[in-house]
Amino acid sequence: MLWESPMNNIKTMKRIFFFLSLIIIVGCSQAQTTSPEKLPAPNIDKIPAFRLLTKDSTYITNANLKKDKAVMIIYFAPDCTHCQRLMYEMKPDMPKFKGIQIVMVTFIQTNMLKMLKEFYRDYNFAAYPNIMMGTEYPNYVVQRYYNVSTTPYIAIYDHKGKLVKAFEKAPKMAELEAAIKKS
Repeated sequence: MLWESPMNNIKTMKRIFFFLSLIIIVGCSQAQTTSPEKLPAPNIDKIPAFRLLTKDSTYITNANLKKDKAVMIIYFAPDCTHCQRLMYEMKPDMPKFKGIQIVMVTFIQTNMLKMLKEFYRDYNFAAYPNIMMGTEYPNYVVQRYYNVSTTPYIAIYDHKGKLVKAFEKAPKMAELEAAIKKS
């Protein structure tokens, strides 16, 4: 018979629905259950190896760091309002940071170096020779090393290259200054 009864169509639809529901339930039960806040903390005791493309299209690496000098690594995004606020808050206190090497790392693509140039200009980083800035695109080694999920992320190392303190979000200036004094 060419025509099926409406009851057969409903039974067929119920079977399909049951089968699809079963697939979804099994799939969900196999999903990863570890939430980001339960992931183990990364081992960030030492300064990571990095290779950054600067705004001037040159590369800087760990070899550019001066020996026996403290280092502050800031993982940022030029268009991040929290990062911009951090720079704005740091600006009056920049003389306090002149004894520490500041490495500013971002993830922007190389075709967006103009953003990096503008960020550099807007915060007058040319006045601070202790600041290095560049993008780690396309490898994201530093981002993976610190397991960065939000910006800005800050890690401060002492003159021996040992971790003093890491901040997963922008700290208060007093906290940042206290960590730098320990370096």
